[in-house]
Formats: sequence, C-alpha cells, structure tokens
Amino acid sequence: MPPASVHDNCGDAVAKPSIKTVGMVVKRDRPEALAIAEQLAGWLRANRTVALAEADIAERIGADAVSRDELVRRADLIVVAGGDGTLLSIARRIGARETPILGINLGGLGFLTEVTVKEAQETLARVLAGNYEVDRRITLEATVEHPGAPSPSATHPVRALNDVVLNKGPLGRMMQLEVVADGKAFCTYRADGLIVATPTGSTAYALSAGGPIIYPTLGVILLAPICPHTLTNRPVVLPDNFEIEVRVTVSDHDAVLSMDGQDSRKLSQADTVRVRRGRHAVALVRSTHAYFEIWRDKLRWG
Repeated sequence: MPPASVHDNCGDAVAKPSIKTVGMVVKRDRPEALAIAEQLAGWLRANRTVALAEADIAERIGADAVSRDELVRRADLIVVAGGDGTLLSIARRIGARETPILGINLGGLGFLTEVTVKEAQETLARVLAGNYEVDRRITLEATVEHPGAPSPSATHPVRALNDVVLNKGPLGRMMQLEVVADGKAFCTYRADGLIVATPTGSTAYALSAGGPIIYPTLGVILLAPICPHTLTNRPVVLPDNFEIEVRVTVSDHDAVLSMDGQDSRKLSQADTVRVRRGRHAVALVRSTHAYFEIWRDKLRWG
C-alpha cells in the first residue's frame, strides 16, 4: 500500500504515523449512528485496534470509555458518525496534533462527512492500512478585546473550522461594524451581522448570505455581510494571511459572537474582534468522492 499522506494548501505531502487507537464520536440521538459505530468498534477490536468513546456511548458500542478530552489526546484517528455538526463539535478541540478525522454521513454525502454508511468499513480498513490522504483545512482564531482590558493577550482565542459570525440578537437593532483588513481600513457595515468564513465554511452560513462557494483547500477567507443595509456591500474574498479586525460601534446589548454556530458569547459596544488564520489546521480524511460530486449531490446541480 502507498504511504498515507497529508496535503496542505501548497500540495506538499508528508508521511502520517500508523494508527493504533481510534476515537469514536457519535451523534447520540440517531440509532443508525450508534449501529454503524458499534459495527466499526467490533471490527476494530477484531483487528487489534483500540476503540475509544465517551462513557455513555462506549457502553453501547463496545468501546473503551474515556472523556472527550482524553479521546482527543489519545486517538490516532477520530471517526465521526453523524452529520457535519457532529464533526464540527470535535474539530475545534483538536490542536497541534492535527489528528485526522474520518466523517461518516448518515444520509447522503455531507460537505464535511463525506463517507456514506455503506462505504464506512471499507474506508476505515483502507485508512488503517495506510492507504489514505488527508486535506488540511484552515481554521480561524477569534479574540475579543474589551475596552479597558490590560492587553490583547489577556483575552482567550476561540477556534472555528467553518466560520466566525458577529450577529445581532433577536431583538437587537441593525449593527454598525467597522472592519480593518491587514491593518488597513476596509469597510463600515450597517447590517444584521458579518460572517468571516474559511473555504470549508463557504458552503455553510455564508452560502445563504449570498457568498461564493470556494474550493476547500484554497488559502483565502471570506467576508459576507448578513442583510446589509447598503445593497452594494457584497461578499469578498481576501488572502488568509490578513488579520480581520471588527469593532462594534453602535450599542446593541444583544450582539453575539459565534463559532461554527455552536459556541457563542455576548459582545458589548466598542468590543473589538480580531480574526486570523488559526495556527493549526483540521485534517480530514479524503473520501473517494470528488468535491464537485459532493457539490452536485448536496446542492442538486443537475
């Protein structure tokens, strides 16, 4: 078998270590997710590979029980049985190890969970044999600076694989956001919010805001205003080495910063949000499906 390899945005490939321990992340409320996870855990045991899962899942599928933090720390491969949301929930926890993730979709193809249930065991066997490649998807890191804070370093960065979104609450009025890109004044938006997305996230919330679909391994970031008051404010694509600085300039006590639509925190007037490319990527195991096939399937193109 050819060695496993990983491709970054420049196309370079490096060898990946062998896989001895597999973490299972399962969508709890889907019986079909538990069924495929139990099948794969049994196959792993038969092939002398350790399967890990969180305690409530481990007992049901026959895996070793661990906390989610320990699963991320110990696993050489993470198998996600669920949808894109389940994968996002674990992807933000992976740091410098860049543990590869194999996503199994319970319905049709997913933008992130690309492997179907029928393909799951065959794909897992191929990965364990070393015959696989991964795509290193860029992430975003966001830092919130509050007025009067002693220094920017006092704030804690949060990660996103899809997008960082500044949004108004359900009763909030239109937001006014001053944006600086690469240290230069860029735009002042009056809108319901602003999406800063990776290429991976271009098929998520940004797509519904009129943003373009971006090939997922490109080194760019996308800015897409949400319902802008000025119709000429259009989504733009910028180099991923630009730091994006966004400041809330109109009082809106319901303003919220969210990461991947799952982790959120409130913003105050004059808060500054700095978004930059993350230090670590998320490594997704490539399926046999081309990106264009997934786009055609999910977006019903022809």
